[in-house]
Amino acid sequence: MMPAADGGHAPFACSAARPGDDIDHVVRRHFDPAGRSFPPSEEANPFVRYRALSSAHQLALARGLTDEQFVGIVRELDASVATVDGAGFRATPFAPAPALSRQLGCADDGMVWVKDETANVSGSHKARHLMGVMLYLQVLQRVTGTTDRSTLAIASCGNAALAAGVVARAAGWPLEVFVPPSADAAVVARLIALEAQIHLAHRRDGVAGDPCYLSFRESLSAGALPFCCQGSDNGLTIEGGETVAWEMISSLQQSPDINWQSQRRPIDAVFVQVGGGALASSLVQGFVDAYRLGAVTWLPRFYTVQTSGGYPLKRAYDGVAERILERVPLVVEQGFSPAADRERADLMAAHPSIIDEELQHARTHRSAFMRPWEKEPHSIAHGILDDETYDWAAVVEGMLRSGGWPLVVGEDRLLEANIAAHQGTGIDVDHTGSAGLAGLMKAIGIDTRLAGERVAVIFSGRTRS
Repeated sequence: MMPAADGGHAPFACSAARPGDDIDHVVRRHFDPAGRSFPPSEEANPFVRYRALSSAHQLALARGLTDEQFVGIVRELDASVATVDGAGFRATPFAPAPALSRQLGCADDGMVWVKDETANVSGSHKARHLMGVMLYLQVLQRVTGTTDRSTLAIASCGNAALAAGVVARAAGWPLEVFVPPSADAAVVARLIALEAQIHLAHRRDGVAGDPCYLSFRESLSAGALPFCCQGSDNGLTIEGGETVAWEMISSLQQSPDINWQSQRRPIDAVFVQVGGGALASSLVQGFVDAYRLGAVTWLPRFYTVQTSGGYPLKRAYDGVAERILERVPLVVEQGFSPAADRERADLMAAHPSIIDEELQHARTHRSAFMRPWEKEPHSIAHGILDDETYDWAAVVEGMLRSGGWPLVVGEDRLLEANIAAHQGTGIDVDHTGSAGLAGLMKAIGIDTRLAGERVAVIFSGRTRS
């Protein structure tokens, strides 16, 4: 992703996208590792610590601002966020969870590591996505001299909406939030207190897809700016989320539990809950960028977790996997049929060129792989009930290349995982936030090597009464 053109337009989405073209357009940051290094970890604020990896910083320097001036913009906005929400952005903990590991029956050399985002701004990782977008807008205003603050828009009735409300209020930008009639009253009340404009979006007969998202898209057509957690609508939102991955790597580098000289990977696998897919996409891209910078010499396997109430990502993955396997020589020539998810994932990961070609096909035939869930999804993990996984292609790619795969968990497993999370860590995480753990609990029964590996989960979203 390049800095804004002289016209001052932020590069939120691909300019070549056309309605109904059935192409998964993704705007990606231009990332040249030459002359860069992975930032040191002394600075507490992730948006200061990792600033050299952001498009906002790149724009600032390209348009005549100094590094010191950019840091000043970050600190000023962060101070305003703290005024609105009680605290600003700080690196969140990522550490082993011995009690939880014992509960899961991990071997002596295995361990679950937990990234705790529940004490982050507005109670989840979501504000990271939106802070990255807002910093770009702040820099853009500074370098163009404009004071225009177009209305921001988001479709959400949970953590993403609350995060958008906090960051928009801190920056003094107007915000529209599209919510369903079932939105939690406490969330709506908080959004009103943050001076967001609330719009109810009802499901439409004969129209597939999330009505809140459809209304959000109509708002964009009318001139609103996408202040959202869908990378497909605002590529900048992925950058802010990458700070989660970079903090994980920084914590591993500093941990006395990790021997970087050994042949063992510091983290073997990452389990991540998926709704719209921005967190998973950010984690994949964050680790890839760190790899390109030489901060790590390995990439973990990525596993995604959705509920049995709705799993559009797994459906897309299965569709791509089917096409890949139809071209794998062992399958074509010998009639070999993978008997398990692990066997299938390992077989596909060994054929990167086929993955490249089939992903290209999938991205240019989107509706054949990613389409709205046919009925309204329901689950106690309501924060991952998106009708579509908007960032699906990047997440599917991350799983295919790393040897991970998607998991679907039922309500009993989600409840069990949340109890285990509370008992094993003391972290007050909600059912959405502990859904990645539910996937790990299921996967251990499928892939026994996980019990002897270091595995990461992200707890994001504190319990709200």
